[in-house]
Amino acid sequence: MRRADVSWPTVLAVLAPVAVVAGLFWFGRVHTPEPGRSLFGAAGVDALRLKSRLGSALFGLALVQVLLALWMYRGGHRAPRVRIWHRVGGAAAFALSLPIAQHCLLAYGVRFTDARVAVHSVSGCFLYGAFAAKVLLVQHGRLPGWALPAAGGALFCAIGLLWWSAALWFLNGYSAPGF
Repeated sequence: MRRADVSWPTVLAVLAPVAVVAGLFWFGRVHTPEPGRSLFGAAGVDALRLKSRLGSALFGLALVQVLLALWMYRGGHRAPRVRIWHRVGGAAAFALSLPIAQHCLLAYGVRFTDARVAVHSVSGCFLYGAFAAKVLLVQHGRLPGWALPAAGGALFCAIGLLWWSAALWFLNGYSAPGF
């Protein structure tokens, strides 16, 4: 039996996302949280309100991304504008997520005080690992046809879990279904 040849890009596509998740998780655990930290000048409840609105916009943008991806996989790949809008939307979603994540990580860190906070903390770390995986898979191009949709689906699920465990929770009066 012949051993399968594994290329460095394949190894990178697997290890880099794991390293991103582990690095964020580690930093979130060892960093001393700064709960009074502001986000664009908003602090306390105002920062939570702002993050909830930004997170809701991010979730809406993620839904658009899923629809564009479905369009591409159903034959829309022949329309170059769909691919361009998907990439622009992905870049916008990534940019929108950064101030939210930065505030969460520095103000609160990675905690496990209750189920909602644990789900939110782990999903936040996983989001950027899934993003790294998706970007690397797009660049790699020689993986099974299911790999890219799986990474995109994982990314969407992470955004959905983050929205559910924080934005919905806040906007619904500190209550979310299941918590």
